[in-house]
Order: sequence, then C-alpha cells, then structure tokens
Amino acid sequence: MQSLPASLVLIAALAVIAPLAVRLLDPVLKVPIVVFEIVLGMLLGPSLLGWIESTPFTDTLADFGLAMLFFVAGNEIDFTAIRGRPIKRASTGWIISLAAGIGAGFLLAPAPEGAVIIGVALCSTALGTLLPIIRDAGESTSPTGIAVAALGAVGEFGPLIAISLFFTGKQVGAASAVLLGFVFLTGVAIFYASRARHTLFHAQVTRTLHTSSQFAMRSIMLILSSLVVLSMVLGLDMLLGAFAAGVLWQVIISRAPEADRRVIETKIDAVAFGFLVPIFFIDTGIDFDLGALTSSVAALALVPLFLVLLLFIRGLPSLIAAPVGSTRADKTALLLFGATGLPIIVAVTTIGREHGFITSGMSSALVGAGMLSVLLFPLLALRQLQRKESRTVHAPRPHDDSPPPPRPTHDGGLPPSDAAPTGG
Repeated sequence: MQSLPASLVLIAALAVIAPLAVRLLDPVLKVPIVVFEIVLGMLLGPSLLGWIESTPFTDTLADFGLAMLFFVAGNEIDFTAIRGRPIKRASTGWIISLAAGIGAGFLLAPAPEGAVIIGVALCSTALGTLLPIIRDAGESTSPTGIAVAALGAVGEFGPLIAISLFFTGKQVGAASAVLLGFVFLTGVAIFYASRARHTLFHAQVTRTLHTSSQFAMRSIMLILSSLVVLSMVLGLDMLLGAFAAGVLWQVIISRAPEADRRVIETKIDAVAFGFLVPIFFIDTGIDFDLGALTSSVAALALVPLFLVLLLFIRGLPSLIAAPVGSTRADKTALLLFGATGLPIIVAVTTIGREHGFITSGMSSALVGAGMLSVLLFPLLALRQLQRKESRTVHAPRPHDDSPPPPRPTHDGGLPPSDAAPTGG
C-alpha cells in the first residue's frame, strides 16, 4: 500500500472525498476544505493508518501545488483596490508582527535562527487560503474584504522576503543584493508588460481558448516556471518567484476581453484547486509528524500557545488596517482573518527543521497551530460578518406616528424635485 501507484490513487481519492465532506458538514459547520485535506492526509499517512507515504514524485507535485497557490494569490490581488491606505496600514501592522514574533521566538528558541523561523511563521497570513473563502462568502469587494486582501498580500510577500534574506545560505548583505536584483528584474518585466497592449498575444489567447492549443495556460506555465527557476537559481525561495509570476500574469492579461479573462480564471482555478493545491495540503498531512507532537507534553502544549500567539502577534496588529467606520464585528473578523496562517508556516518550518534550527516537535506544533487557525479563525470571522448582516437586515425601524410625506410628482419628462416652489 506504500507504493507509488497506491499512493497516487489514494491521494486522488482523498481529493474527491474532501469536498464531499465539506458539503456533508456544511449545514452544521462551515469548515474550509484545506482542513479536511490535511486531516485526511494525516489519517491515511504514516502518523496513523500508514496507508500512504510521501514519494519523490508526490513531493514534487506538492511543490507545484504550493507554487500554484502563491501564483493564484499574486494573480488575484487587486492592487488598485488595496493601494494607498489599506496597503500602508497593513504593512505597518506586519512590521509590528515581525518584531513581536521574533521577540517571542527568542523566548522559545534562544538561537537567532530559530527565533527568526518562529517570528516569520507567526507574522504570516494565508492569503491563498483566505481568498477563496472571502470570494465564496461574497466579501471580496467589501471594505473588510479589501482590508483582508491587503493584510494577506503583505502577510505572504513579507515573510517570503524574510525567508529569502535570512535562509538562503548567503550573508544578509549578499542576500539583499540578490533579492534586489530579482525584484528589479521582475519589476522591469511588470513595467514593460503594463505598458504594452499585447494585441497579438490576446488574439492568440482568444483563438485558442477553447482548442487543444490552450495558449493562455501554456503561457502561464512558462511564466510560472521561469520565475520560480530564476528565484531558485539566485538562491531565493521559489515561492517568491511564484508570487511574482501571478502578479506579472495579472498585468499581461488585464487588457484582454473580459469574457476571455473569466474563462482563463476558471481554467486557473481548475488546475490549481482541482489538481495541484489539494495535493500540497494532503501531502502536508501525510508528512505531519504527529508522533513528535504527541510524544512530548511540552511540544503538545506549544500548539495552543502558538495559536494564541497568532492572535496577539498577527491578529492584533492587523486591526491597524481596519477600514474607516468599521464596526466591532468588522474588527473582530479582521483580527481573525489576519491571524490565519498555514502555507508560509509549513514552508518556513520545513526549512527550520531540515537545517536543525528548530526541533521536529516545535515544527509540528507550529504547523498544528496553523491548521487550527485555518479551521477556527475564518469560520469565526465569517460568523461575525453574518451576524452583522443579520442585525442590519432585521434592525427595527424607529417608531414614528407622523403621517408619511407626500409623494413627489412631476410633469412630463421632467425629473421630480424636492425643492419647495418659489414665487416668481
């Protein structure tokens, strides 16, 4: 049962079972699908039943899934919506989170490398996980949804910068120079892509949109692989390249016909959330070291501690990005959304564990806290927003015994006027 064919079939089966479980539980409890994917991977993985084990092939697919998750995050960020106040305040909150996270890291892991690992993990926000949840809830264009997008953009891009600076094996100065070089090259590409009209490119996309050529999807794979490989060649984290690829594709395709863009977005969702991303989350569950977590009382106690730290270190500073006029429910939802983290936590703890910066138990505790944050925080945040909407819809109107005002009238095609008539 631990051979590659069996593992592939079981992973595919779990990817099908997860959405069915979501639908079955939906009337009682709204649980993000990624939670089911991770838990099912743990259930059938070496930690429990032992029916599935990771193989080099499934690990490679999982890496593609993680890269695709960050590509989608970069592609879906509406920079025109979050620019200005939202992104500035979100950035300020993230810097506070990073400083507080590293401070907490020094208390839990005195070595500087371990402290930075913990700090980066605790200052992350799972934008790629939150965007589908926000979109499905119809909050994408609301002030709270825009604030969440700003928090997520900074909460994913910021940790990627930190990972590239501190964990590339280079001195910070050399790593900074390499990072600036990558940002410069990517910025040049985005600048020229935004200036060009891409008429021939869009025409080719339209011609092949419903044929086997699929020029748009092939172009996406080329851009994604090119920037991922470039980031790896420069010694940076591959997720930085994946995120930049999503931003670049958004710029390239922005002037295409709207109908074509909708079809392409559907295809991206199909490849990402129908194929690659579930493999990443299932593989995360398979690789989860439950034994290292349960064998130590101290490691097990770290899970609720890290969950609380996510709320205080990442959630509270997220309130800085609260829109003007936010209600208490809006702010509570924003705190919970901001404290939701998992993909960056998985990535950075993997680096820390492989290099010996943190123990396997601490790594599992951080991932466990991230899993709980994905399970609990978006659910509680959505309930806050739903209660707010319910109170708005069912709010009693003030009692008024005065007769209703007369309805305005108008003559012919002239618009009605509320102005009192004046003598002429």
